[in-house]
Amino acid sequence: MRRDIFQAIADPTRRAIIGLIAMQAMTPNAIAEHFDTSRQAVSKHLKILTECDLITQEQKGREIYYKLEVAKMKDIDIWLEQFRKIWETKFRQLDDLLSTIKNQKK
Repeated sequence: MRRDIFQAIADPTRRAIIGLIAMQAMTPNAIAEHFDTSRQAVSKHLKILTECDLITQEQKGREIYYKLEVAKMKDIDIWLEQFRKIWETKFRQLDDLLSTIKNQKK
């Protein structure tokens, strides 16, 4: 089943997992050590992230390592860009207004 990428990042645990493996690939046990949940619960989160192609697994010997697919994060960034532009415009307008008020007081 292919899941939506935004379903994956909606969960705080999955966002934390993404943050953990952003710098280096990790095994499920290494990831689970950072949470107060069972190894099975972490595995479910890893499965969802894998189904969304946000992470991939790589077999090294007997261990499976999960790593972040940075290119897939670009989909999120593209979607967020529209809102970033809106907020930048609003902040620029607020700066202009505050400058105008400040100059009127002088």
